[in-house]
Amino acid sequence: MQYLYGSGEAAALSLQAYQALWNYLKVEIGYRRDKSQIRSVVLTPGSTLDNPRFETCGKRPLAVVLDIDETALLNLGYERDEAASGGGYDAARWSRWEQTGADKVAAVPGAAEALAAARREGFTVIFNSNRSAASAAQTAAALDHAGLGPAALFDTLWLRGEGEPSGKDSRRQKIAGRYCIVAMAGDQLGDFSDLFNAPDASIAARRNTVGGTLLAPLWGAGWFMLPNPVYGTALKGGLDDIFPPDARWTDPGAAPR
Repeated sequence: MQYLYGSGEAAALSLQAYQALWNYLKVEIGYRRDKSQIRSVVLTPGSTLDNPRFETCGKRPLAVVLDIDETALLNLGYERDEAASGGGYDAARWSRWEQTGADKVAAVPGAAEALAAARREGFTVIFNSNRSAASAAQTAAALDHAGLGPAALFDTLWLRGEGEPSGKDSRRQKIAGRYCIVAMAGDQLGDFSDLFNAPDASIAARRNTVGGTLLAPLWGAGWFMLPNPVYGTALKGGLDDIFPPDARWTDPGAAPR
């Protein structure tokens, strides 16, 4: 929390990500004369991480799709309360936050400016979040408070319905049916594809899917990652999962244990 909400380093990373997103939209997309041949950055159904496939835009309007929490919106009130009170994630507590915390948030550095610029250039900005659809009005109000709106449910705001799984691919495909999604931003790999969150994937395999497959060129060129060392799917793995055996080192000058 010190890093994400309090450091200049995290603010710089966020600004860097949104600057890169805007430059991509302006240069790589904006200067293309034939927009119909631009490829969507959403994996088509049937794709795998080793065999990704994408559709061309055709006549669909161009859009940017973003996660909300810690991608566009900083949940300062909630995280401050959690830091002070301790304890892990509690779904009921989060629900109360969604309902009552709309004015205790701030925009991720760079987000408001980049999204405003995208809208001015004709890109539709769409939010796809696992926040509850029951709190749609409050979520829209939080986005407005942070200068990130407007957002309208089932148009430019897509939220998790009652009993719906946490994966976002089903909502992504519904959005992709109406828009050509030319850029996505998130703070978790699942903000880009549910395929990254296969339950049987090892720590090393999941990391390799990012840089060791045909998807690697998308980072910074259609897919934009924001820093979040506070919560989420990134924070798992023990000592032996994270550090490979051939990288182990023992200080020869250390006292025997």
